[in-house]
Amino acid sequence: MLDGPILPRILQFTLPLAATGMLQLLFNAADVIVVGKFSGSIALAAVGATSTLVNLIVNTFIGISVGVNILVARRIGCHDADGVSRASHCAVALSALLGLLVMAIGLLFSRPMLEWMETPADILEKSTLYLKLYFLGVPFTLIYNFGAAILRAYGDTRRPLIYLTVSGVVNALLNLFFVIVCKIDVAGVAIATVISQVISVFLVMRCLLRFDGAAKISLRQIRLYRGEAVQMMQIGLPAGLQSMLFNISNVMVQSAVNSFGADVVAANTASGNIGNFTYTAQNSVYHAAITFTSQNLGARRYDRIDRIFWGSCAAVCIIGVPLSLLSTVFGPQLLGIYIARSDPAYDAIIQNGVIRNYYVIAPYILCGLMDTTCGMVRGLGRAWLPMLVSLTGACLLRIVWIWTFFRWTHTLEMLYISYPISWIVTAAVHAVCYFVIWKKLRAKLEQAAPQTEQA
Repeated sequence: MLDGPILPRILQFTLPLAATGMLQLLFNAADVIVVGKFSGSIALAAVGATSTLVNLIVNTFIGISVGVNILVARRIGCHDADGVSRASHCAVALSALLGLLVMAIGLLFSRPMLEWMETPADILEKSTLYLKLYFLGVPFTLIYNFGAAILRAYGDTRRPLIYLTVSGVVNALLNLFFVIVCKIDVAGVAIATVISQVISVFLVMRCLLRFDGAAKISLRQIRLYRGEAVQMMQIGLPAGLQSMLFNISNVMVQSAVNSFGADVVAANTASGNIGNFTYTAQNSVYHAAITFTSQNLGARRYDRIDRIFWGSCAAVCIIGVPLSLLSTVFGPQLLGIYIARSDPAYDAIIQNGVIRNYYVIAPYILCGLMDTTCGMVRGLGRAWLPMLVSLTGACLLRIVWIWTFFRWTHTLEMLYISYPISWIVTAAVHAVCYFVIWKKLRAKLEQAAPQTEQA
């Protein structure tokens, strides 16, 4: 990360991380595919109606793992072994505590939140059941993501790929067993997800317990270190809040989608699953931008920061453009994977899914550039500014759009076009913020460097 050509290094870091995320999505998509194929469009819509709510709550706290990644990476760059150890132990304790908190919130408020989202009555009971079972596994989800953030800080994206492969295979097999053999559709895929999450936590914790380096975990030293916990929250909480705000706007979009009925909800679910592969692959560049910038900033390799910016933008285009084009061109075929052709709603689901593909998936590179420029600003140590920019440029704009233009023209096209418009605005503002902040910060750091050497 600290030497050599930038773009190949970023791709070397990013591709295993992208493969990890896409593999995880592939196994998560197995939930939806198995339910849609073997239990019908109602069960498919029931699972899909929970997705934005799950993302709203879970991703808010997973976003805090960005604080773990930045703090550990910066201390690695500074060769602070004791600091890396304290941060790693604190991260495990913090993830367990936050996981229990999220689980409690989810179990208590699953049904009221679904009702607030105007979930159709014919899928409400199944959606509530799925959501409650899913939240039982959230503590394991957070522990895994915080552990993986520690490994990413070292540039290790290979082992998380292996761990998710193992847990994902188990998840897919259990999906088939619970849905086809045991006939428990929605509950079955939720139980399978929880079991696979337990396996992924076991594997990542075993790795950290045996780790050859400063991040090696000792069970006796796992505790909340005040200084490290505060720094993680200061850096990571804005990222978590940003994720929450994005998902609040997505919840409002989901509520708008719900107003079109179960068939459109099912179509939105299938298209959303397809688009998530492109999003997740592009989002790996966001994590690369944060990690590379943090390490090089800690090591005082200021000459590489601008090259990381342009290398990250190039990487997200290399990864994102082909995926979004393939997903759009072969949209009908991909959508057909999620629902049986014999289902009465088959044609309606394909038709409405294609609409979402054209308006959301085709221009997904704009979302990738938005996330990448945001990651660069966050890697420079600015935690709150990216959140405020995203709040205004993406979330607030999208909400205002739903309350105005969508209300005036109540069509799916008018709803979905809010996505690319919000991405363009937010990406442009993030890029301006990066160039302004880095110009001032670099001048300040380079001016302070000679004084430090003289002292």
